[in-house]
Amino acid sequence: MSAEIKEVVAEWQGKSKFVGKNLKDGQVFMGGKEDAGRVSPMELLLIGMAGCTGIDVVNILEKKRQPLESFQVKVRGKRADDYPMIYTEIEVEYLLWGNGLSPKAVEQAIQLSEEKYCSASIMLGKTAKIRSSYQIFKPQEVS
Repeated sequence: MSAEIKEVVAEWQGKSKFVGKNLKDGQVFMGGKEDAGRVSPMELLLIGMAGCTGIDVVNILEKKRQPLESFQVKVRGKRADDYPMIYTEIEVEYLLWGNGLSPKAVEQAIQLSEEKYCSASIMLGKTAKIRSSYQIFKPQEVS
């Protein structure tokens, strides 16, 4: 039996609002009007982490007066072969759009969120190896 991989994304909608989607089929299950009943609890853990770290990063960058225009958090989780209710590896990719965003400020915001503020990240980090990366784009660039 091979380990299952789940991929989700949280897209920033302004202020503290995010919309969560399953990357495989585009199903909305956080912040949208679609039925969330079709989502597994394991997907909800990942989108919880994406939304939680996303809100933290937005708020920290706002306080540092960093010009964020658009933002996504993509999370990919791999579950254990023998314990399917446990993630063993999680990859988090932060995609930020803005003119003049400081890489140092972005790195600090991500680190603070993942290690101190986001309870979902802290909880998942107890069983999974979490690797994070980020990319900064100018507002007209599309990933």
